[in-house]
Amino acid sequence: MQSDFRQHPLFTKAEDLTRAWLRPGTGEVAALGQLVASPDGRRAAAAALLCEALEGAPSTRLAIIDLTSGELETVTDGPRSDSAPAWSPDGRAIAFLSDREQAYANRLRILDVESGTDRATAAVNGFVEYLQWSADGTAILLGVAGFGSDLAGAQGAFSVDLEGEAGERPAWAPVVEGMPEAAPWRTVWLYDVAADTARQVTPAGVNVWQAVWCGADHIAAFCSDQPEETWWYSADVRLIEIGSGSVRTLFRPTDQLGALAATKGGATVAVVEAVCSDRNIVAGDVRLIDVASGAIARPAALGGDVVQLSWRNEDELLFVAAAGPETVIGLLDRAAETSRELWRGGERTPSGAMFPEAAPLGANPGDVLFLCESFFEAPALVALEAGTEREIRRFGTSEVAAAVAGLGSARDFSWTAPDGLEMHGWLLTPPGPGPHPLIMQVHGGPVWYTRPIYIGRSALPQMALAAGYALFQPNPRGSSGRGQSFARKVFGDMGGADTHDYLSGLDALEKAGIADPARLGVTGGSYGGFMTSWLITQDQRFAAAVPVAPVTNWVSEHLTCHVPTFCEIFLDDRLSNPTGKYFTRSPIHFADRAKTPTLNICGALDKITPAGQALEFHHALQIAGIESVLVTYPHEGHGVRTMPASFDYTARTMAWFERHMPANSGL
Repeated sequence: MQSDFRQHPLFTKAEDLTRAWLRPGTGEVAALGQLVASPDGRRAAAAALLCEALEGAPSTRLAIIDLTSGELETVTDGPRSDSAPAWSPDGRAIAFLSDREQAYANRLRILDVESGTDRATAAVNGFVEYLQWSADGTAILLGVAGFGSDLAGAQGAFSVDLEGEAGERPAWAPVVEGMPEAAPWRTVWLYDVAADTARQVTPAGVNVWQAVWCGADHIAAFCSDQPEETWWYSADVRLIEIGSGSVRTLFRPTDQLGALAATKGGATVAVVEAVCSDRNIVAGDVRLIDVASGAIARPAALGGDVVQLSWRNEDELLFVAAAGPETVIGLLDRAAETSRELWRGGERTPSGAMFPEAAPLGANPGDVLFLCESFFEAPALVALEAGTEREIRRFGTSEVAAAVAGLGSARDFSWTAPDGLEMHGWLLTPPGPGPHPLIMQVHGGPVWYTRPIYIGRSALPQMALAAGYALFQPNPRGSSGRGQSFARKVFGDMGGADTHDYLSGLDALEKAGIADPARLGVTGGSYGGFMTSWLITQDQRFAAAVPVAPVTNWVSEHLTCHVPTFCEIFLDDRLSNPTGKYFTRSPIHFADRAKTPTLNICGALDKITPAGQALEFHHALQIAGIESVLVTYPHEGHGVRTMPASFDYTARTMAWFERHMPANSGL
C-alpha cells in the first residue's frame, strides 16, 4: 500500500462524494443539528452544517428557520463553528457557543435576533461546553472546562489547551501528571447578561460534568471529587446553592448518568441511569428525584432505553428512547404514573449526534420538532403537532438523492445467537441477487448501537455499495435499545458471548444466500476496533480486516488511556490477575491464530484508545507472519474526523477490501 494516497482514484472518489453532500463554498446548508424552538413555537434555531472548504471539520453556523414556510437564514458568519443555540425566555436573543477565536475553545456569544448582530461576552477561565438561560432571562449558566481538559471519546478524546502567548510553553517543558492541584477542573459559571460579567459559582474540589438550573437559586449537577475523565463513571447527582456554594448529594447511582433535566420550579430532577461505555453516550432508565425529600421514582418509559429528557411543565416529561430497531418519542406523566407514545419509527428515525434527538415545540406538551432520516432518505425537518407529522424542509440535493437511491436497499435483519437470544442488525445490500461480498461494520461502545443514518452523508457506504459490497451492521448483546439487562450482558464478558453474536449473524447471512463466505470483511472503530482485532484471532473466515482506534492489549490500555475505570467495569477483573480477562481477552495474545490481512488505523492524539494499541497489534501480526499495515494520522484523536484525512482513510479502507476480497464490479 502506497504511503501517499492523494492521487489514488479512490481518494478522489471519496473527496467528490463528500463535496456533493457538503457543497463547499456555496453557502448551502447540508443539514441541521441541536434544534431548539423559539418560545412562541414559530421559529427554530439550529447549528447548520455549512462547509467553506474541504479542510478540517465541516463548520456550523447559527441558523433560524421559519417553521411555517421552511425558510432558513444563516445568521452568523464564524469562522470555525457556532453551535448550541438557546433562545432567551422572551425570544429576543439567542445565546450560543463559538470557537471562532480558537478551535474547540468555545466562548459564549449572544445574538440579538431583531438586529442580527452578535457579541462576545466576558471571558471565563476555560472553554464553555454547554449553556442554559435562567427562567427570568437575566443570567446564563455556563459549563466551563479548564484548559487542558480532555474531550470525551465521542468528541475525539484529545486535550483542548490554551493557545497564544498566555498558553505558550517552552519547547523543553515536560508534561506532568500526578499533581492534582495542577489538573484542569470542570466548573459552573453564571453570566450576568446586563452587567456582562461572569463568575464561578461551584466550589473548589467539586468537578461538574453537567449542570442545569434547579429553581432560581440552585443548580443540579453531575459531580465527582476528582477531575480526570475516568472519574465520570462514578459521578453522582448533587444540588448546589448558588449563593453559598453549599452542596447536597441527591442521588448516588449504581451505574452512570446522563440526560440531566430539572423542572422550572426546581422540585424535581430527572436523569437517565445506565450502564455506559462513554461520557455523553447514555441510554437507559429514567430516575425522578424529589429534591425536598430525596425520594427516587423509577417510572417506565415504554420499554425503551431513554436517551433524551425535556420537562414540558412540572409534571410532564418529554423523552426520546431507543427501542430495539425502532425509536420512540413519548410523554411521561409523573402524576398519573403513565407514559404515552407520541411517535415511533423503524427505518425512519430522528437524527442526532450520538442518539436520536427531538426538541419541544410550542405550548402543547406533546408537540415536538425533529429531523428525520433513513439510510436512503435525506434528513427532513419535521414538526409533530397533535399527533400529525408536517414536513417543513428537506435537506440534501436531488443529484445526491438520485445517486443514493440506486445504490441498493436496507432492512432490519434478525437471527438467533447460539444461546437462543434474538439479535438484530441492519443489512444494506447492493442491487442484484446474492451472495454478495460483505463487510461487517462493528459499532463502538460496546454499549451503543447502530441506527439508520443517511448514506448520502458518508462516502464509505456509498463507495462500498456502488462497488457491489453488502454492509452488515449488527447490534449484539450489550447494544442500546434492548433494556439494561441486555446491555449488561457484555459486562465482564467483552469478547465472550458477543463474539458469537457476530459470527452467528454471519452464519445466518451465509445460509440465507446473502453473504459470500469466501469474501467476508470486518471493520469497526473503538470497541468495534477491539472486536475487529479480536474476531480475526478467534475465527479465520475473514478475508480482510480494518480495525480503527482499537484496544488490543487491555493491560497497556488500562495503564495508558484516560478512562481506566472503563476497563475495570467492563472486564470485571483486576489488572494484577495474571490469568484474568486483562490477558485472556487481549487480541495481541492470540495474534498467532490470525490469518487475515489487517489494515490498522489510529490517531496519534487519541487518549481513550491510544495509538500504541494499534501499534502493538500491528507488530504482533507481523511477528506471526500475517500481512499487516499500520496507518497513524498525526492530527487525529479517537477516529478520523477531519478532511482530507477522512478521504485518505476511506480510500485506504476501500482499497484494502478490494485488494483482498474484490467485488464483481469495479470501483
